Amino acid sequence: MSKNQSSDIEFYDLHVHTFLSDGLLGPGEVVRRAATAGATGIVFSDHVDVVTLEPTLDKFLQVASDFRRHREVEVKFGCELTHVPPADIAGLARQAREIGAEFVTVHGETPVEPVEPGTNRAAVSSADVDLLAHPGEISAADAKLAAENEVALEISARRGHSLTNGYLVNLVRRLETSPRLVICTDAHAPGDFISSARAAEILRGAGCRSPESILLNNQKIFQEAG
Repeated sequence: MSKNQSSDIEFYDLHVHTFLSDGLLGPGEVVRRAATAGATGIVFSDHVDVVTLEPTLDKFLQVASDFRRHREVEVKFGCELTHVPPADIAGLARQAREIGAEFVTVHGETPVEPVEPGTNRAAVSSADVDLLAHPGEISAADAKLAAENEVALEISARRGHSLTNGYLVNLVRRLETSPRLVICTDAHAPGDFISSARAAEILRGAGCRSPESILLNNQKIFQEAG
């Protein structure tokens, strides 16, 4: 596919935030902003830990069917386990599933936050985790585990977290068994939402030879979620 063809692929953003955690926007405005930018589907992934997991998911899931009606983009409900001790990640991910989360993300070892070492390994080892967000300088061994356990790895459009995008792309390229890469906005504010064309530009900047295949990963993973 050419650059122009990549802009024709629908964009499914697997990682967005609202003011239920540290986002600036309410859920309704997040949907509107994402739709205006050109997204086809989004996953609400507000930050949670052992204190906030249940109340945050409950707020979304109690109104899920009503909220989905008449929306301009398809919506799924999940969470992002954030600054959770590695030993607790598997249990909290399982709990999120039991409550009803359609998609479980773990806040990875980004270079711009003091995430506890071992978080990446715990995330990619869990059968209940779908996505390891901004995994920083993830090890080859952990990337292989991600492939084995079908945990996607995020190329981030977010400033700061994106510093290691090129590292991640080059690492995955060298592996015999590669995990699925996706691109997400990690949107927190009005200007964070992007189109598929912008996503493809970010992917090419990170060294991706086939941005279209990654956009298609987003689509497939979104459709599989739930």
